[in-house]
Amino acid sequence: MLARVACHAPIGVDGVLVTAEVDIRRGMPVVDIVGLPGGAVREARDRIRVAIRNSGLSFPDDRILINLSPAAVRKTGASFDLPLALAVLAASSQIPWDDQAEIMVLGELTLRGDVRPVHGALAAVATGLERGIDRFVVPRANLAEACALGRGAIAGVESLAEAVGTFRAARPDDWPRAEPRGAAAPDAAAAGARYGDFADLRGQDRLKRALEIAAAGRHHALLFGPPGSGKTMAARRMPGILPPLTGRQALEVTRVHSVAGVLGAGASLITQPPFRMPHHSASMEGLIGGGRMQRPGEVSLAHGGVLFLDETPEFRAALLQALREPLESGEVTVVRAGYSVRYPAGFQLVCAANPCPCGNLGRDAGVCLCSPADVHRYWRRLGGALLDRIDVRAPVSPPRPADLQAPAAEGSARIAARVAEAVERQRRRYRGKGWERNAGLPAGAVEVHCSLDAAGRAALRDAVDKLGLSARAYHAIARVARTIADLERSDDITVDHLLEAVQHRRYGDGDLCWITL
Repeated sequence: MLARVACHAPIGVDGVLVTAEVDIRRGMPVVDIVGLPGGAVREARDRIRVAIRNSGLSFPDDRILINLSPAAVRKTGASFDLPLALAVLAASSQIPWDDQAEIMVLGELTLRGDVRPVHGALAAVATGLERGIDRFVVPRANLAEACALGRGAIAGVESLAEAVGTFRAARPDDWPRAEPRGAAAPDAAAAGARYGDFADLRGQDRLKRALEIAAAGRHHALLFGPPGSGKTMAARRMPGILPPLTGRQALEVTRVHSVAGVLGAGASLITQPPFRMPHHSASMEGLIGGGRMQRPGEVSLAHGGVLFLDETPEFRAALLQALREPLESGEVTVVRAGYSVRYPAGFQLVCAANPCPCGNLGRDAGVCLCSPADVHRYWRRLGGALLDRIDVRAPVSPPRPADLQAPAAEGSARIAARVAEAVERQRRRYRGKGWERNAGLPAGAVEVHCSLDAAGRAALRDAVDKLGLSARAYHAIARVARTIADLERSDDITVDHLLEAVQHRRYGDGDLCWITL
């Protein structure tokens, strides 16, 4: 008898629908798996044999051929264990099976017959629904994730015996339907407890203002100053002022984290923008994505949120320059022999750096031992092309003792309220335009949505001439000024908004001026 079951090969964030066919015939008791199986899939023949017997069922003592199609796609991972075991049981007539009904099955088996969670359950259900599959069997730990789309009949099981009982007790058409789930607003108190509160920063009003503007317009930001001035502390608190993800964004982010295997058992939709902070020793595959297992990198795990690079000049120059394409396109395409994989990478970049290699440049009573050549060489690692894409540059000075003893400053909750209001203004303004935030304004649309009066155009022209700014910087200043106006609930961009935007942009263009803190 021949049995067929659908399963999923997690390649990229979409994956490929795979059909597992099992044929049992008389012959020597051996199991052959064909169709370009990976190492974990080849080992499944021994896991499913023992799991079936330890679940009180019978493993056929015949020749078993398992075909995984399409044969040209390499199948990796242990999510094929449960579908292969059920296909063997269906082919040996131990469970009722309608070969015409498409059912997708996911799950890793232990030798005892328990079902372990797998990576990419949300992507697998999405792929199945797109191909007309409406019934799914997933590990119980992945049930909340699989139901996030709110479509399909989905059964969550904890063991092979339970999966068999599910088929014997009810037809797949009678399985419970997934309930639609919305992206609920994250708990502000929980976010504050996880990331910290901006009220902890004393005497850093300029730094907090820069991050508020960056968060409201989704502008990339650079924080530079001596060690101990609060750069990392401030950046870590940035997720607490970001608006929650929309329903579509939550699905995209959850899908990426599910494929990468960092979602966690029992987790459902991710509603808080992610915050990723890779170490400066990260590899190209770890930061951008790809590698032997074709996993998303940190830029994709930060999709919809913040990618924070602490000590940015310590990252390898090649890594930093590789960020330029995803910053522009919002995605990463990793090309390997024979195929390519696309990962979303719509992240907000926040960089932190010392002003010089020794860190004392600009510090009161500090002695900088770096020559001008050392400072230039240090900042050259960042690169002018990448720096030109950063709209907000904030110099940070160490707080003074009087600042540390001052009352608690404005907290994250009040800043987040202003940011949320500014973001909502942008979403209403750009509805149906193809972008949602000021940072995403195309150059051709800047003049339309960032219109200036005569005084504003003169002020911006003077700033560009005096600072020697590029055309990209010209448009960046206009975008940041639009964000400042949104935070001030103003429909018009005033000269004050422009001048503040220029102050946030002026550092780093032309010759280095990091000493002006």
